[in-house]
Amino acid sequence: MRKFVCCICLLATVLFFQGCKSESTSSKILLFTKTKGYHHESIPAGIAAIEKIGKENNFSVDVDSSSTVFNDNDLKQYKAVIFLSSTGNILNADEQVALQRYIEAGGGFMGIHAAADAEYNWAWYNKLVGAYFKSHPGNPNVRKATVVVTDTNFIATKGLPEKWERTDEWYNYKNISADLNVIAKLDEDSYEGGENGKDHPIAWYHDFDGGRAFYTGGGHTTESYSEPLFLQHLAGGIRYAMGADTAKLDYSKAYAVKAPEENRFTKTVLTNDLNEPMEIAVTPSGTVYMTERSGNFFAYKPADNSTKLIYKFKVLPDTKEAFGNGILGMTIDPDFATNKFIYFFYEVHFIHYF
Repeated sequence: MRKFVCCICLLATVLFFQGCKSESTSSKILLFTKTKGYHHESIPAGIAAIEKIGKENNFSVDVDSSSTVFNDNDLKQYKAVIFLSSTGNILNADEQVALQRYIEAGGGFMGIHAAADAEYNWAWYNKLVGAYFKSHPGNPNVRKATVVVTDTNFIATKGLPEKWERTDEWYNYKNISADLNVIAKLDEDSYEGGENGKDHPIAWYHDFDGGRAFYTGGGHTTESYSEPLFLQHLAGGIRYAMGADTAKLDYSKAYAVKAPEENRFTKTVLTNDLNEPMEIAVTPSGTVYMTERSGNFFAYKPADNSTKLIYKFKVLPDTKEAFGNGILGMTIDPDFATNKFIYFFYEVHFIHYF
């Protein structure tokens, strides 16, 4: 009996440690710190602070500044990806696709401060983060301001004062997405240099493209990462980005693919002499149809590289009473190969004066 009890205890111990190992593996985040623009001196303090938050909240932190980790196999191990003041164009085309697929699979993203100052030529990233950096105050750039917490129930702002005074470098933003859940705003009357008005966002979250994204504009200064309230704010944001404990990535939902390199395309000029072209359609055989608002209907034949007018629709001329008339749309039938049907959209505008 004693031997049996010892075996049970040993088995329980093994299962316990296996469970701990599984928990550790599933609760891991990637902290990305690569910069190609301005390099913030606060990044080491941010790394230390987030590692400490990880120890206190039972998740591990992998720090990377090379971007080679941005591939499907490596990203699959993380509950969230954090961009800590990453600046400039930091991901190549393959790495961009990997991040996009990770989010589409249900991954989480968190941006801190200068994460909004990156990848300006990548529209998807703009929507993921929620906005781009526009400017900040100067002389000095670091100032005391009042953060107005507009959602005290959200995990990253719960417990914060509704009017939160702190010192940091305050960003103005451009290309602000319309779907953001803003949880904190800047009171521009409390400092000089604000350019976003009364609804100046400074922290937000949103569901995006299958995943989650959280952003906070704080974190420029090294001192930020020793402020208890700011650390509480970061911890909540990380928890949101990580999602529920039961959340798992599903790469069957990822659809992004790498676009072919530009040198694989050949530019072919179909015609240099179109007036108000409105629509283009390509048939299964490769013939390209084009329309002008004025009623001209052209066909480009790839066999002899020729463009010819094949029909001219009668349209009303623009007048004071009627304007904007003409062929505005065209499409080929799905069964065009057999029925040869083409559909045109013709619109007429009239204004009646009384």
